[in-house]
Amino acid sequence: MKKVFLLLFSWVYLHAYDSTIEIVKNIDKKAHIAVADCSTQGVNRDVNRKFLKLLIGDLKVTTHFMVDDKYVTLDYNSNSALPQLAKNGVELLVKTKLESKSNTKFVASVKLLNAKNGSQLYEKFYTISKPKRYPFLAHNVTIDVNNFFGAPPVDWMRKYVIFAMYTKSGKSNIIVSDYTLTFKKTIISGGLNLFPKWANSAQDAFYYTSYNGLKPTLYRVDIYTGRKRKIASSSGMIVCSDVSKDGSKILVTMAPHDQPDIYLIDVRNGSKSRLTSYSGIDVSGNFVDNESKIVFISERLGYPNIFAKSINGGKVEQMIYHGKNNSSCSTFGKYIVYSSREGRNSFGKNTFNLYLISTQTDFIRKLTTNGKNLFPRFAPDGETVLFIKYIGSRSLLGVLRLNANKSFLFPLRSGKIQSIDW
Repeated sequence: MKKVFLLLFSWVYLHAYDSTIEIVKNIDKKAHIAVADCSTQGVNRDVNRKFLKLLIGDLKVTTHFMVDDKYVTLDYNSNSALPQLAKNGVELLVKTKLESKSNTKFVASVKLLNAKNGSQLYEKFYTISKPKRYPFLAHNVTIDVNNFFGAPPVDWMRKYVIFAMYTKSGKSNIIVSDYTLTFKKTIISGGLNLFPKWANSAQDAFYYTSYNGLKPTLYRVDIYTGRKRKIASSSGMIVCSDVSKDGSKILVTMAPHDQPDIYLIDVRNGSKSRLTSYSGIDVSGNFVDNESKIVFISERLGYPNIFAKSINGGKVEQMIYHGKNNSSCSTFGKYIVYSSREGRNSFGKNTFNLYLISTQTDFIRKLTTNGKNLFPRFAPDGETVLFIKYIGSRSLLGVLRLNANKSFLFPLRSGKIQSIDW
């Protein structure tokens, strides 16, 4: 029976306002902003259209502006259309002119204008050397527009998402992308490769689990050199679930003695310490409370739930008192975001919703209301949560903006997302 439970639990794991959360400044009035296409015929029209669509989408995802759904076509150096736009309620105008230089790079010229009085607030120029990375032009433009008005930063938009994608039975690739899944690049392929985790905030290295040898093996890969280093291997499973802020230590789920437990590994010298010791299942360790504690998922109650304990040992504390399958979680500071099954039984159709709690209060905030929402991951700013949403056989990346209580979904066109990090 325990093996059956472990199999079911592993499947979920694989697929799988607290009033104190003072993490966002509110903007009293959202400015009405529009985007203008000022590009000439010299640029790829399909790329230009996608760039403009991304820019409008990015501005909406900030949740700091009221954004026109469609862009207008204007001359880059003429302001003759501004009075009519202002009459229609537009207060800010982002003019963009995308140009291709020798088919090796894109240059975006951008003006931000006050549509009410025609004044130019700023002009900036953006260059990207690899045309396929044009989504990051849109993200960088949005970040600068947002920062100009002193809104809460959205720098996470320029971060890479890393995820494992099932391609067929027993096969999974590791892919990096932007948060909208518009740009994607496969970096590990061949065999079964799962559970990628960025090794540091610079995103120049990552960990992943390979199931292509005699034992599941955890590797660390340097993005720019391609150098791959074996960290550890273990029978049953081995997964890196969290990394310390300075990148020197990792929390790893290992099962060297048949039962999975949480281990702390110092990647500088290879030293290893066992943090949990339980006859059942302990997985998915995450640092919390300034890395003084860990939270993890365990079936100590007969079903997956979230517990905490000091990094130095001591008693185990139950963190969640509702739901019968709390199977994945992520942490930021004192906050925990987790998924909880709300269906009636273990084998029928179930709803998995996301919740937010604090380690210092009993308040619980529900973040989603329907569907299968799994594998939440906090953004580096703690104000945004990335998660996987399953709709039938499709998987989508969801982005939750905690301050605005809004979510946005970005579909994966083919394959199925297994796990994510950013």
